[in-house]
Amino acid sequence: MEPLSRFGAQSMTAPLRDVLVKRPGAAFGRAFDDPRHGFLHPVDLAVAQREHDAFVDLLASLGPVVHELDAESASPDLVYQFDPLLVTDAGAIPLRPGKPNRRGEELLVESWLNARGVPTAGRIEAPGTIEGGDTFWLRPDLLCIGRTLRTNEAGGHQLATLVGGDARIFDVPYWRGPAELIHLLSVISPVADDLAVVFLPLLPVGLWQLLVDLGIRLIPVDEAEFATLGCNVLAVRPGVVIVADGNPGVAAGLAAAGCDVHGYAATEIGMNGSGGPTCLTRPIYRETRP
Repeated sequence: MEPLSRFGAQSMTAPLRDVLVKRPGAAFGRAFDDPRHGFLHPVDLAVAQREHDAFVDLLASLGPVVHELDAESASPDLVYQFDPLLVTDAGAIPLRPGKPNRRGEELLVESWLNARGVPTAGRIEAPGTIEGGDTFWLRPDLLCIGRTLRTNEAGGHQLATLVGGDARIFDVPYWRGPAELIHLLSVISPVADDLAVVFLPLLPVGLWQLLVDLGIRLIPVDEAEFATLGCNVLAVRPGVVIVADGNPGVAAGLAAAGCDVHGYAATEIGMNGSGGPTCLTRPIYRETRP
């Protein structure tokens, strides 16, 4: 196998050059059988695979090299590649999911990256827990971390120490608890250096103040479209975004702000498993450096 010539994704909006995905397989097809996975209804695997294939085709058409994780696990959530691991300028950081049945996913992604020349820069150890969905880069040297039902204080502080620089931890509201758990990225998606999609009712006040201080414009999401993954937007490069179908208000707000908006069908791979376009990807390399 060819080694990856580049890695480091300390941005949510810089041009995405290499990205890892995982096609739904047998475990995804069985997801509804175990209530711990939190799927809404029995999975139509054929539909899920068609939707994922179309998503990958769309993503590749916008420029990134799309790599596929050629591994399977008992966890259907492995499809949601953003959560198990981060890729920093120093290498991979396997996380320790707060959702117990997701533990071990990070090792599969780490192994895939190590085999292609990406070193491990550190890892989260017990009692720390943290999931990728509770992290995002606001700047290449500014990491935001959400303390949630899946990410505890120990995990947040461990990650902050590993990445160095400016890392800030924000408490995310309890809202409706484990039954409808939210990550930090459930309520915000940066889409350009000066623009973010936000669900204001659940946005931590400290984070709102930081966005205001940095002069970041906000596109608000209403409650109806928050429920249909409208706040989970993937920036392929500044202002070029992918949004789950069924969110016309968000799409219109993005277009009015000058964004090039692309939609995809997200019934099985999105709504059923509660994962939007950012969740489906693990950025390996974003071009933050000249």
